Amino acid sequence: MAENIDGTLIWAGAYTADSDGHGMGIGAVAAREDGSLSLLGTAVEAPSPSFLAVHPTLPVVYAVAEAARTVRAYRRTGLFGLGPLGEAWPAGAAACHVAVDPSARFIVVACWGDGNVLLYGLDDDGGITSRFAAPPAKDPHAGVDGGIDIATGGPRVSRAHASLMLEDGRIMTTDLGFDLVRVWNYFPDTGLLPDHQVALPMGSGPRHLVQHPSADAVFVVTEYSIEVAVLLPGADGRFMLHRRGPATAGGSADGDAAAEIVLSPDNRYVYTGIRGSNRISVLAVEGSGTRLRPVADVPSGGDWPRHHMVRDGWLHVAHERSNQVTSFALDPATGIPGEVLDQLNVGSPTALVVAS
Repeated sequence: MAENIDGTLIWAGAYTADSDGHGMGIGAVAAREDGSLSLLGTAVEAPSPSFLAVHPTLPVVYAVAEAARTVRAYRRTGLFGLGPLGEAWPAGAAACHVAVDPSARFIVVACWGDGNVLLYGLDDDGGITSRFAAPPAKDPHAGVDGGIDIATGGPRVSRAHASLMLEDGRIMTTDLGFDLVRVWNYFPDTGLLPDHQVALPMGSGPRHLVQHPSADAVFVVTEYSIEVAVLLPGADGRFMLHRRGPATAGGSADGDAAAEIVLSPDNRYVYTGIRGSNRISVLAVEGSGTRLRPVADVPSGGDWPRHHMVRDGWLHVAHERSNQVTSFALDPATGIPGEVLDQLNVGSPTALVVAS
C-alpha cells in the first residue's frame, strides 16, 4: 500500500493537548526517494501517542498514550489511515515506549512515571489479548550517598524507559531512574521473568538502546551523563559493562539530555540525539562492533530532537519543541549528515517509524 503514496509511509507519534503538545494523534508522512517529506494528514486522532511500534508482518501499529496511561493497537485503513483494533489497555504512569516481539507474540511497554514494565500478549490479527506486569526493579545503588531522582530532585524512583528484543530471544529493558539494565525471558503464561541485570554508574540514566548484530553488543545511550555504554555478553550469556564513552564528539553542555540512539543499516555508524544543545552526534563503530569512536556533531536543525531515524541514506529528526521533522542526506563515506535538506511542520513530533 505504501507504494501508492509517492514514497515510503512513516507514522509520526506526537504529544497532544493532554501533554501540552500541538499534535492531533498519529501523523502520516510520505518520505520520497530524494529525502523530502510531506505531511499526508492525521492517520488517527489519539491522546499523546508519544511512542510507536509496528507489527512485523501485519499493517498494525501500537501506540502508548502517555498521559492517559494506556496502550492501543491500530489497524491500517485506506491509503494512510488507522483505525482502532480493539480497546485501549491500561498501562502505567507516563507509558513512554513500546516495542514488538519479532515473532509477533507480544509487545512490551515501559513506563517512566512508575517504573512498570508490562507485557501484552497478541493474537494472530495483531490485537492485544492479555497483560502481565514484570517484577519491579530494585535500586542497585540504594544507600549510596548523593543518590537523588534527577528528574525531581527527590528520592530515587524506578523509571523504566525502553525495551529491546535481543537477537537470542531475550528482552532487555532500561531503568533510567535506577541506572539499571535488566534482561528478561518470556513465558507465555506469566510474561517476563528476570534473567539477570547490569548496574550502570549512578546518575548515568540509561534511556534507549540498540544491538549490533555481529558482536551482539548492546549500545545504551545515557540521558543524564550523555554517554554510550557498551554491554557485551559473556560465555554464560550474561551481559557486562564492557566500556562507556562520550555520546558526542564535542562534549556536553549544561541542560543537555541525550535522547535516541540509532544504528545505521550497514552497522558502521551510530547516531545519538542530544536535546538542549540540539545536536545529532555521529559515532563510528569499531572493534568488530565492540567500540565506538565519536566522529562529529551536527546541529539537528530544530529544537529538542527527541527522536530520529535513518532511512535509505537519509536522516529524519523529530523536533518536539519546534514542531518540525528535519531531513538530512548522509555522506556514504563518512556517515556525517550534510546541510538541512527539508523541514516539515508537524505538531510536537516525538517518534518516527516506517509503516509495515
